[in-house]
Amino acid sequence: MPDASSKVKTSLVAAGKRLAICADDFGMSAGINAGILELARLGRLSAVSCLVQGPALSEQVSLLALLPVDIGLHLNFTEAFVRGQFCFSLPRLISACYLKQLPKSLITATIDSQLDGFETRFGRPPDFIDGHQHVHQLPLIREQLLECIAQRYPTRSLWLRSTQTARHLTVDRGKRLKARIIACLGARTMRRLADAQGLPMNRHLLGVYGFSASPEEYRRMLMSWFVDAADGDLLMCHPASAIEAGDPIGQQRIRELSVFADSRFPYWIEQHRLTISRLSRAA
Repeated sequence: MPDASSKVKTSLVAAGKRLAICADDFGMSAGINAGILELARLGRLSAVSCLVQGPALSEQVSLLALLPVDIGLHLNFTEAFVRGQFCFSLPRLISACYLKQLPKSLITATIDSQLDGFETRFGRPPDFIDGHQHVHQLPLIREQLLECIAQRYPTRSLWLRSTQTARHLTVDRGKRLKARIIACLGARTMRRLADAQGLPMNRHLLGVYGFSASPEEYRRMLMSWFVDAADGDLLMCHPASAIEAGDPIGQQRIRELSVFADSRFPYWIEQHRLTISRLSRAA
């Protein structure tokens, strides 16, 4: 006969909301890979987004592929990992996309090259696609991305990341601005185009902040995101077990890992009536 604690847990799960938790930047460094693999093994993640040109990807593909998470392409237009790769700074890329100054052939070639790289390394298409610094939603890029998906995967319903902000935020007003700016760069149009193509998306994006917070401050933000979460939302994170030289958010990655690896994390999830869910398996 199940004990009282298992009955409570079952009732919470039954009444709870499905939340996808995705760690970004896998493949960028060994420390990032190690932090993400640790959290995936602990069951704290349901998705991992990979930079296929990243210098540390190939050595860890086999380990990641064994874990019960969605594995996706972290589409990159702003980090120069390989010689000859098309790359702009984020402000310049945003400007070029909105002014329609990028040739479609260059965008398509960049997307196809990274999809080819993903398939070569994992032996299959990605479960989802999002963008490093959310570039997948920008004008020109989003249209060419959706065209590439339609051509390459006509019978596959992979999911895309929406940057639409959550409603009724408990996060203080000052910390909401960055999330709103990101959403304004293409969330509504991206959802409309994805809906027209029959591609699923998360409802809202949680986890946006300025990458500057103590572990306790980040824990409090995490609790706020858990309160704000609706069924089908996505929480992004950027954990790492070691700092890579030149990584501007390296110290914050360590802090994020410490919070997600906290032994109290399962209680926090249960307390907020959440279940960590893979969007590829959502009804």
